[in-house]
Order: sequence, then C-alpha cells, then structure tokens
Amino acid sequence: PAAPAPASEGSGRVRSSPYARKLAAELGVPLQAVSATGAGGRIVASDVQGAATQQQQPAAAAAPETPQPAAPAPPAPAPRAGESYVDLPHSQIRRVTARRLQESKQQVPHYYLTVECRVEELLQLRERMNAAAAAAAGAGGEGAAAAPPVKISLNDFVIKAAAKALKAVPGVNASWHPDFIRQYANVDISVAVQTPAGLQVPIVRDADLKPLSALSSEVRALAARAKAGKLRPEDFTGGTFTISNLGMYGVKQFAAIINPPQAAILAVGAATPVVVRCEGGVFREVPVLAATLSCDHRVVDGAMGAEWLAAFRQQMENPLLALM
Repeated sequence: PAAPAPASEGSGRVRSSPYARKLAAELGVPLQAVSATGAGGRIVASDVQGAATQQQQPAAAAAPETPQPAAPAPPAPAPRAGESYVDLPHSQIRRVTARRLQESKQQVPHYYLTVECRVEELLQLRERMNAAAAAAAGAGGEGAAAAPPVKISLNDFVIKAAAKALKAVPGVNASWHPDFIRQYANVDISVAVQTPAGLQVPIVRDADLKPLSALSSEVRALAARAKAGKLRPEDFTGGTFTISNLGMYGVKQFAAIINPPQAAILAVGAATPVVVRCEGGVFREVPVLAATLSCDHRVVDGAMGAEWLAAFRQQMENPLLALM
C-alpha cells in the first residue's frame, strides 16, 4: 500500500519535525511532496531521505536542479589557448556533503588526539583466522555449493575496537544539542565509503554486539550498495560515531572532519613498519598504526578523548579481546 500523504496543520503548514525541515531544505526536497510515516501523519527525517533517494535516478543525474530565485551565475570563462579541461557538475550527495562539512568546520570546535597502536599480534591473529576459515570451507567437499569464507580485514578489527571503546567510555558516544548532550546506549558506527557520486557513510548498527565475521559481511554489503547507489534511507540515517580509514591508500596519518551531530570521528592510517624498543632492550621492527580522534570540545574534553583512545589502543594491541 502507498504511504499516507503528508498531513497539514490547521494553518495549512505541513506537519514535520524540525530536523526533517532542515534536511529537506538541504536536499532541495519540497515537504509537500513527501509522504509521511511519523506519528499523526508527521514527516520525519527518514521520509525526507527516502524522497531524496527517489529523486536521484540515473536518468536525472545530469539534469540541472530546479533554479532558485537568485541572481544568475556569471558564465564560465572561455578556455585560454592551449588550455583543456572539463567541468564536472555536482551530484546532490556531493552538494550536501560539502555543505555539512563546511558547517562542521565553521561551527564545531574541533581538536585532535593521535595514538600509535602496535598491531603485530592483530595481523597475526587475522592471518590465522582467515587461514582457518579457508581451510574449513575447503574441507566441506565439492558437493553442494557453499558460500565463500568470510575474510576478516584490519578495518573490521578497527570497527570492533572502536565499538568496545565507546562502551567503555560512553561520553564519546554522544551528540551535541543546544540544550543538552545526548548520550547513546546503542553503538551505531558510520563507516565512510567513497562512491562515484561522493562520500557516503552507511551505518553498522549495534557494532559492539556483533562478532567479527558478521561485522565483516555487513560492512562489505553496505559498501557494495553504497557504490551501486542502492542504499536505503535506514542504511545512512542516524549513527553515533564515524570511522574513516585511508590506510588502504597508503596514507600514514590524517585528521577527519566531524559528522554532526556526532561528537567524534576516528581517522585511521596504514599499518607501517617502525623500529621500536621491546622487552629486554631489544630493538625490532613492528607494524604500527596511527589513529587520530577528532573531537567536539563541547561534548568531549581532552581527558575524555585521551581515555577513549587508550581504550581503543588496548583493544587493538590485545586483539583476542575482539573475540570475547
């Protein structure tokens, strides 16, 4: 059955939540065209996200947006002799991402904390787990076709370690609001995924409660849907914390911009070999991963951010904890 049409208040104004109105303005979605699913026929944020997703069809991707009442933009200058370039129109996702990141950097008091995690044991455990999974799949015989074994990645360990650290230091698992700080009991981690249309952040719900194999399968499925443009509104609406991992590109360390209203985002670099002093005064080369936490100082003060990073490092350097 079709969703109910949006209800109007006595004044004729469409009934909607404040965040739904803000989101509709950002996405250029008229509230009058959105079907409401909220209580009493009220439009909520997921309704707006759904309407925006329906508008972003491949056939309409190259079509210009509805012009707004503003002065016409000046024409692009003609290319100079010998100059060659192409102008790439903004996708709707890129427009919204750019606006939100600019607002975040301008309005949120960022500060940054970095720790280095020795991940030698983690990488060894990951290798053993993947080898055991492959051997178990091979021992199944050549009868009925079996699903390929789940291959655990370093990023899966990062997500699990961050989720457990959020339970240990719940003040970071929070968001800023004008009159209060909202602290979440659930751990819903947004995972940054680069797509042809721009950056998207699908959400792994209850990441602290899921085993590594389930996390791995879910992250891969979400990333595939994001790159194919098939995310559903519930896949990217919400989230209590974000992880951005550029280690697979060889980036050693970076700082990410917070995704409001969340209070923090973790930027993860590549595991690189570093010579360190070990027990007995022996020096040897071990893989070290740099993790930088960007914090909203209104919610997370320096001591709390440092406490969270210590909990995260403990999980990363003692990877068996991820299996408990």
